[in-house]
Amino acid sequence: MNTGQYRPSDLLRGGGIPDDVLRSLPKADLHCHLDGSLRLETFRELGAAAGLDMPADETELRERYFPSARECRINEFLGYFEYTLAVMQTAENLERSARELAADFAADGVWYLEVRFCPLQHTDGGLTGDEAVAAVRRGLDAAEKQHGIRAGIIITGIRTIAPEHSLELAKLAVEWKGRGVVAFDLAGAEEDHPAKRHIEAFYHVMNHNQNVTIHAGEGFGPESIHQALHRCGANRIGHGVRLEEDPELMAYVADHRIPLEICLSSNLQSCVVDDLADHPLRFYMRKGLRVTINTDNTLFARTTPLGELRLAVDTFDFTLLETENLLLNGFKSAFLPEADKSKMIQKVLATFRSLRDQYELDDVRDGG
Repeated sequence: MNTGQYRPSDLLRGGGIPDDVLRSLPKADLHCHLDGSLRLETFRELGAAAGLDMPADETELRERYFPSARECRINEFLGYFEYTLAVMQTAENLERSARELAADFAADGVWYLEVRFCPLQHTDGGLTGDEAVAAVRRGLDAAEKQHGIRAGIIITGIRTIAPEHSLELAKLAVEWKGRGVVAFDLAGAEEDHPAKRHIEAFYHVMNHNQNVTIHAGEGFGPESIHQALHRCGANRIGHGVRLEEDPELMAYVADHRIPLEICLSSNLQSCVVDDLADHPLRFYMRKGLRVTINTDNTLFARTTPLGELRLAVDTFDFTLLETENLLLNGFKSAFLPEADKSKMIQKVLATFRSLRDQYELDDVRDGG
């Protein structure tokens, strides 16, 4: 945030920034998977109704159905989605999951949310892909009405499915353009599953002026990011952790203001980085990249929007000014009409300033 005027609170940093302040700061989450972000108690309730054995003990429940704190085998990690998908096969359950997710994010100060999911993975109970999208949209609309959070849907293809199914999803993303779907995505195992295999899907969304974000540089190297950008038309990159391995490509990403959707807890859990201290988030910020902070999968990674922001601030010792800039990047990178985005950013900047006054942060010295 560049206000052109120095304030003492600019230099408040790390642990000296209280949780209440971090919670109150306006946030945008651009990378959140619906099927990895149910409330634990909702999963327990819906799972029991579906006939799954639901241990009463939370630790046992998590051990049975969700990845551990470190799950480095990508196929095993992705396999855990089987359990959450099993309880999300009705319109009612999809609507509830979306409504609760948006409500929880609003409570953590999230003003704008983009929820991604693959509608074709929710058709086992008889729903069509279109009906699945409509159910999620109803849930998000209900949360917006009650909590004021604005939310868009990203329809997600999977690298391991047949390209014709990705094209079907791309068509769905275009059909819902302007009605609550803001982009098309491709997720799943990167290695041996290049994005260009689904090129017809990307051509379809690009030819209809729909936005594109692609998971890349998470489980494979910078060539995956290169392909996402230059073959598949990505407007944003999901994760992009390994971009640092190609300085020339990194400079291109910086120069063209291509946002990176960073997910710290998830990257640590899936062993994309060995230690958070090794994560390139701080390095990317210093290089001028437009990085954003996101949750990815709140249930799997056992995190929240506040938790991710707290983790970033503490790990990299961000100042309050750096923290505000990081959050502002999220709004700048949102798949919103430019006029709406501009209005939201102005409100965000005004709120940043008013929160400093409300919490009297100019009177607080580093370290509290």
